[in-house]
Amino acid sequence: MSAPRSAPPFVSRLLRYAWASPCTALGLCLAAPAFLFGARSRLADGVVEVALSERGQAAWLRRLPFTAITFGHCVIGTTAQELERLRPHEHEHVRQYERWGPVFLAAYPLESLWQMLRGRRAYFDNRFERQARSREVHL
Repeated sequence: MSAPRSAPPFVSRLLRYAWASPCTALGLCLAAPAFLFGARSRLADGVVEVALSERGQAAWLRRLPFTAITFGHCVIGTTAQELERLRPHEHEHVRQYERWGPVFLAAYPLESLWQMLRGRRAYFDNRFERQARSREVHL
């Protein structure tokens, strides 16, 4: 008996995009109004990256609880520079969405809750964040 054949790479990639697509759609819907106020987007390694501001000098950007946030294959960041700096971290979250699909929208906050119940830090001890931080490049 021979080993099962794996799907061609393009089929595998298509399936990952499809599995994460509800989350990507959510991210694109959340980012859409920002384009009325000058947001810019680009495609980086198959991920739509949306920079909310060119220079990040708007006061409302400093009040956001994030510098960048990922929804499926959509990453929303305060500036293009921050998206560049955080790309390895945020693209690890993209891979997490590819594995978990729509379930990730519940898994992430539940993991934070689990860490809090254990007396740990909700964000820094979240296993999804620990995994993403392991991809960061420190210069």
